[in-house]
Amino acid sequence: MSRSSVSPAPSPAPPLGALLRRYGAGTPLACKPVDQGLLNRGYRLATTRGRYFLKHHFDPETADPAAIARQHRATQRLADLGVPVAPPLTGKDGRTVAVIGGHAYALHPWVDGRHRSGAQLTPEQCRRLGALLGVVHASLERVMPPRGSEERAESADPRDTFALIDDLLARVRRHRPADTFDELARHRLLERRTLLERHADRLPPKGGTVGWTHGDFHPFNVLYKGSAPAAIVDWDRLGVQPRAEEAVRAAVIFFVRPAGTLDLPKVRAYARAYRRSARATPSELAAAVHRVWWERLNDFWILRWHYERGDTRADPQFPAASALAVWWTREYDAVCEAFVG
Repeated sequence: MSRSSVSPAPSPAPPLGALLRRYGAGTPLACKPVDQGLLNRGYRLATTRGRYFLKHHFDPETADPAAIARQHRATQRLADLGVPVAPPLTGKDGRTVAVIGGHAYALHPWVDGRHRSGAQLTPEQCRRLGALLGVVHASLERVMPPRGSEERAESADPRDTFALIDDLLARVRRHRPADTFDELARHRLLERRTLLERHADRLPPKGGTVGWTHGDFHPFNVLYKGSAPAAIVDWDRLGVQPRAEEAVRAAVIFFVRPAGTLDLPKVRAYARAYRRSARATPSELAAAVHRVWWERLNDFWILRWHYERGDTRADPQFPAASALAVWWTREYDAVCEAFVG
């Protein structure tokens, strides 16, 4: 699961009166926090004028008003192309971002819908999901400014990962009282070190073709109405990165099973539709599979949150996420074939 799908920490109540006056959206009747979300805070808001989604752009990395306004322009242009999104309302001052007390807010129309995991999707819905992400990538190329010569991220260095594993093992040993999470963490850390020692020579090359991406495409950011997607939400990570890698990361999040395996038939249906829609080649997807596999093999963000920050909100994700890295390594060829076959 993505980091941005972890439930947020509590935050101060939004200044409803000042906000609603800026948007001419009536007077508040009810305002309830929306559970999903980590980067920012969301509220289901009912007023005398209707129902809205109020977003508090709380995370310092994504709360720059200029960057938020760019996201808003992008979603409006995507909506004009027929992509299912929920562009924000424009305030009386002509702006879509309201900055009050140093905090940035935006008001969106409320979209009735529900989130669906990959387990809840039929094969046809998997195909529609892959095609939708391809449309998003192709449409962003039409509505966003030309890309410059962006630097592509280097792959994780296993030497750094070995040092991190040693540090985390020391933290596990020091944790008192020891519990079942510590036991699983120790087992997975030792297991991962063995895997990395065995596969350290499989460092992938730099990423493939870059382009504008949603940046955080996962089940909590896609709303369904009936069997069809009604809106893609939370564009906070809009940016330039290897597009095929977003397609692989999204599939891994949607189609991971509780035991840490992937539903490969659904991955195959999704990936074929994505390739057609985005005009991506099998070789692009194969390279992306390699990079995302390597990324997962070297990633310990849940354990770092737990032991370095004392933040346990992501702990329920750890059993499946840690098992997936092991299973994916063992079934690497089958996973790759599902994306390119």
